Amino acid sequence: MSAVSAPTTPVVDLATVKNKQHLAWSSGDYAVIGTTLQIVGETLCEALDLRAGEHVLDVAAGNGNATLAAARRWCDVISTDYVPALLERGRSRASAEALQVRFEQADAENLPYADQRFDVVLSTFGVMFTPDQDKAAAEMLRTCKAGGRIGLANWTPDSFVGELFATMRKYLPTPNGVKSPLLWGTQARLQELFGEYIDTLEIERKQFVFRYHNATHLLEVFRTFYGPMHKSFAALDAAKQEALAADLIAVADKFNRATDGTLVAPSEYLEVVIRRR
Repeated sequence: MSAVSAPTTPVVDLATVKNKQHLAWSSGDYAVIGTTLQIVGETLCEALDLRAGEHVLDVAAGNGNATLAAARRWCDVISTDYVPALLERGRSRASAEALQVRFEQADAENLPYADQRFDVVLSTFGVMFTPDQDKAAAEMLRTCKAGGRIGLANWTPDSFVGELFATMRKYLPTPNGVKSPLLWGTQARLQELFGEYIDTLEIERKQFVFRYHNATHLLEVFRTFYGPMHKSFAALDAAKQEALAADLIAVADKFNRATDGTLVAPSEYLEVVIRRR
């Protein structure tokens, strides 16, 4: 009798995945949506209890919501992302408010900074999308001082945004072996990623509320400007595009708590503050 082979773990080409993600985030214009999330950066900076003069690194900063929030608190901020266009939008916002910020292109999985350089390392809905989650977490830990803080805002799996991503995955499945970014929105995964370096871990479940004219308006904005959704629609034929649009509108309607014809859809996220050992 021949031996039964053990199941093999799929080999994931993370470089290819990252390249596709880069193309997705570079498409559309995420800043149009990103600016609506500004309150998340403000509340995270308050949860981190930032102090004037602290050295802060914003990882996968997008168009700079947490960056600007930290700079408004007189911190010394470096804002990083691997999409130059998003950094430019952040730079324009900082200039409009006369805020002193350094904007630098950088890969969250390979940050070009010395060990333990920063008092605070943070990310709002950014680092959670890296394909190599362990490497990205390790880089946040490496660049954060012992006794410093790591701050995160991550969508949860059962949130409105979580269900939007789950719906898109029905049409364009995630490659085998690639971990869902929504795992960052669970305490179990955070413990796996940061565990041995956690001195204290504070997690608060919060809600960001998406406010649009209606579900169709939200879909139009996201389909046009949100890179991952923009690319998802572009990869489908006309019939599947129509089906996906209907499914996404149904998700928005499910979470909508407005009764006046507009869209008011809360989406849960974890606000995370880690004190690094």
